[in-house]
Amino acid sequence: MTPSPNDPIVPIPPATTLSYQQSNYLMSNLNFQGRVKVSCLMYAQTIALEPTSTPAHNTRLRWANSVYQNPMQVATQITPPVVTNPNVQQEGSAISDEGLQAVVQVEVDSLM
Repeated sequence: MTPSPNDPIVPIPPATTLSYQQSNYLMSNLNFQGRVKVSCLMYAQTIALEPTSTPAHNTRLRWANSVYQNPMQVATQITPPVVTNPNVQQEGSAISDEGLQAVVQVEVDSLM
């Protein structure tokens, strides 16, 4: 049974992480993708304001500009690694905004 868009996608005890099926649902959940999109936009803003002396600034700024140009496309690309992150695997869609922001930043940085 596919969860409705508003149902939380969280590990079902005794499991401590999401199943592959739950991970798949979370990757395609529009509410979760929307939260990832907002996290990407927030991180893009941080990158745009960082000093030019920051390591890999030009690469980071290109990524930030791509977020501004098409935020949903970037969110769609970054969602799979975000969902497979151990913190998201443990908390599922119930992860806090702060927790999700940290995961998005870690996953984006690992791709640059």
